[in-house]
Amino acid sequence: MVKGPGLYTEIVKKARDLLYKDHNSDQKFSITTFSPAGVAITSTGTKKGDLLLGDVAFQSRRKNITTDLKVCTDSTFLITATVDEAAPGLRSIFSFKVPDQNSGKVELQYLHEYAGISTSMGLTQNPTVNFSGVIGSNVLAVGTDVSFDTKSGNFTKINAGLSFTKEDLIASLTVNDKGDLLNASYYHIVNPLFNTAVGAEVSHKLSSKDSTITVGTQHSLDPLTSVKARVNSAGIASALIQHEWKPKSFFTISGEVDTKSIDKSAKVGLALALKP
Repeated sequence: MVKGPGLYTEIVKKARDLLYKDHNSDQKFSITTFSPAGVAITSTGTKKGDLLLGDVAFQSRRKNITTDLKVCTDSTFLITATVDEAAPGLRSIFSFKVPDQNSGKVELQYLHEYAGISTSMGLTQNPTVNFSGVIGSNVLAVGTDVSFDTKSGNFTKINAGLSFTKEDLIASLTVNDKGDLLNASYYHIVNPLFNTAVGAEVSHKLSSKDSTITVGTQHSLDPLTSVKARVNSAGIASALIQHEWKPKSFFTISGEVDTKSIDKSAKVGLALALKP
């Protein structure tokens, strides 16, 4: 894929990954192994309160085609096929869930030096059509993300955003929920040597006049161990420590506490993940 402004989903990705990725108070266990044929097999179990969920995922790669199969405990199967570089800058994705006959979807992504486009459509009689596009460069980009319901003839989603990127910072502004929700985010690399970064997100809902501010940071204690922490204006604070105990194998301990109700017991999660 060529370099450029990327897809619309990448406008706020860095800040949201710092603030939300791996912050999980559920107990999670995941193991990945590889078959002699090169198929990646990942088994995952997640405990949410008294509920235990699990799935087994298989991934196979042949040249520019990647096939994913996920088998879940609710007896559903999710199948995804991805074709990279069928033409320069083009990626096509086809997915469906069994036994849901209305879950089929096809998506096309195109990356150019000055544009990024993604369009998808459900494979049903009256599909929802999604389109997102970004124009600009890897420094300044502006884009939109919309969804249209062909059955009702209405737009179900209208979002817009812009981002400014330099070597050590990314600032972005998005307008979501048909103009009702404003989000501003900031990501700044403080020390590249230790992967030290800070991030912040401010959300304001115009209809209810509610605002939420979330700030967070990350830092590598050593090449194999990193820590992250965040807190928001509602008083919810969380932190995690993650250690790569062997290549592509991560042990994560995360916790969350409501600082405004400190007498209540904090929720603590334990995650063990092996990533392909």
